[in-house]
Parts: sequence; C-alpha cells; structure tokens
Amino acid sequence: MSTIAIDGAPAELSWERFWQLIDLIGGEPAVAVCATFDAGCERLTEALAAGPVDEITGFGERLAEALYRLDREEYGTQLAADPDDPSDRPLPLSDDGFLYGRAAVVAAGRAAYEQVLADPALFARHSFRSGESLLHAHVDAYETAAGEEWEHDTRHDYESCSNREGWPNLRA
Repeated sequence: MSTIAIDGAPAELSWERFWQLIDLIGGEPAVAVCATFDAGCERLTEALAAGPVDEITGFGERLAEALYRLDREEYGTQLAADPDDPSDRPLPLSDDGFLYGRAAVVAAGRAAYEQVLADPALFARHSFRSGESLLHAHVDAYETAAGEEWEHDTRHDYESCSNREGWPNLRA
C-alpha cells in the first residue's frame, strides 16, 4: 500500500506528530477499558478527519511503518497470556492476534513502543491485548475527510510475517 499525496509524492508526517496523534488515544488497550480505548480511537479519527488529507495519509504511512518494525520473529513467537491473571494459560499468537498485539504496543505510546523495540521480552505484556481499533482510525478519517474510500497502499506491509528480514526462518 503506497500513500500518495496530491502531487503524486508520498505524504510525509513527522514521527513527533505521529506520536502526538497517538497520544489522543489515551493509552494502551486493556480488557477492562475496551470502551475507553475505542473512544480514544474515535478521538484520533475525529482529529485526523479535521486536518488535511495529507496528514491522514501520512499517519497511515507512519502507522504501517511502526507495525512493520514490530513484525519480527522475536515478537511473533511469544505466547499470549494475561499478566494480571496467573491462571491464564499462555497460547501461541494467531496472525491477527499478533497484528492486534503490535497495534496495542503502538497505541500504548512512544515510550512503550521504544521500550518494546529495545527489549522484545516486553512485548508479552501487550500480546493478549487488541489494538485493532487503531488500524481503522486513519481509514475512517480519510473516508470522512475525502468523501471516498481509502485505497492507498503504504510503503510497508504490516500484515503479520510481511517483514521478511524480521522472519529469517520463514520460507519465501
């Protein structure tokens, strides 16, 4: 998916602005606060829809890149378990579960994201959470602001196991 600005060049959004927008969510998703997380994603969608379309497409690019950076074997092979529930039996992540866990890391904000990048073991605390709503915020904002469907391809594919360098043991 490659996001295209009006002049045909990829839209750019600074990482600083990306994290400012992520902060509108209000923190990582958790089972007890799903409605709060969804409301935070709605705030993000509204803020994006009120701005220029290039900011929306730029946000989509940065989100895809952030998710792509976490698409690595050392994260995806971890087991998902609720750290607050010792009786919860750890289970392997599905492709969707891994994507939603990576989105939960991004939704948790810049500090949490950078900590997980520096120490993959920290991903486990996010792995059972679902940041799925974050994946739709810029798409919904674009459709509201532009009046048409989101049909942009980003430079980075964020679907699970797309980062071939991050999954060296997968067969091509």
